[in-house]
Formats: sequence, C-alpha cells, structure tokens
Amino acid sequence: MNFRLTLFILIAFLMFSASCDRDRNNPGWDFFPDMFYSKAYETNTGNPVLKDGMTEQTPVEGTIPRGMIPYQYAKTKEGMELAGKELVNPLENTAQNLQRGKEVYDIFCIHCHGEKGDGKGYLHTSGKYIYPPASLVSKKMLEKPDGEIYHSVTLGFGLMGAHGSQIRPEDRWKLIMYIRNELQK
Repeated sequence: MNFRLTLFILIAFLMFSASCDRDRNNPGWDFFPDMFYSKAYETNTGNPVLKDGMTEQTPVEGTIPRGMIPYQYAKTKEGMELAGKELVNPLENTAQNLQRGKEVYDIFCIHCHGEKGDGKGYLHTSGKYIYPPASLVSKKMLEKPDGEIYHSVTLGFGLMGAHGSQIRPEDRWKLIMYIRNELQK
C-alpha cells in the first residue's frame, strides 16, 4: 500500500513538474487551453457570441463615463439664469490659477474675443468672421454672474460654440477668474 501511494505521488509530481516547465523551446502542457488562450475580438469586428453580432456595444442608457460629472443645466435662457444663481467659483484667486486662466484664454478665446477681451479678435478683424464676438469688458458682462459665464463657456451661447468638451471644468473657472481679475480691470 505504501509503495502504491509513493508511486502515485511520484508520478503526480513528475507530471506536475513537466507541465510547469516553460521556456521558449518547450512551452509545456496547457491544461484548459480555452481559458489559457483568450479568444478576444477586436473592437470594430463582428462577434458571433453577441445578439447583434458586433463586439462594440452601445453603453446602457444612463451610463456616465468614468471621471465625468454631467452638467445639470439646460441650454436655455432659464438654464443660464439658474446656473448664474447656483454656480459659484470654488477656486481660490491665486497667481497660479490666474496664470492657468490666461493660458486657457490664449488657447481658446483670444482668436475671437481679442487680446483685451473687447471682441476684436483676429477672426473678426481679418474679415473671416462677420459678426463681432461679445466684448468681455462691457458693462453687461461686468454685471453677469460667474455661473452664467461658466454656462456660456460650457454649452455655448448665441453664435459662440460649446467648449465644455474641450476645457476641463476647473480650467473654465480659472478662465473666468482671469477674465474678472485681468481683462475687466
């Protein structure tokens, strides 16, 4: 009995040792190869496993991408006024935030609103854009709450396009901080 048990353990050990030997010349044995080698499908290819035959599936309704916070105000005049009442700049007025606000302004705003924020940017003064952009230093803009400006940058307003997908939320607040503290002085 002892001999049979010893023989069984020895054979099991040899099989285990042989199956775990992996080098470039002898890959060893793969138990359960369907689990070892994944049969993955590329994103835009057909997939016989799924009902509609496509690998890339539409996300479930209501799904929010990781790291994204949905903007809760509608693209209406009422939505803008509500944003103006409820949204407050959460960032501190620091030199670093103002510098980042200037960088964002120089990238996204200067070509339309101009270097001084007076609406005389290159696109209008060159004649490529016939409608003058809003002056950010006008009395009307001085009276606007920060939340309304944030709403305009996020969803667009009038002829201005939406920049919500291009400018991160904290950079929008830094942009407004720059407009308030540098351009409107």
